[in-house]
Amino acid sequence: MGMVMVKCPQTGRAIPTGIKSDRETFLRSIVFFGNTRCPICQANHNWFAREAWVEEPIVRTAEILGAAPSC
Repeated sequence: MGMVMVKCPQTGRAIPTGIKSDRETFLRSIVFFGNTRCPICQANHNWFAREAWVEEPIVRTAEILGAAPSC
């Protein structure tokens, strides 16, 4: 599960929309329009689903298997 992200048009930085999804589900979703308050520039940004992406956390194989991380 990851966070749907969009680009702030003023700064070009990625910002979270507050919507959680996995990539496959998001790609299968209907076309929609969203509005997100930007924590960087403090403006509201309107966006379409085609402009967004899902940023999922990186999970290491050792963590999945429960092994202690090596140094």
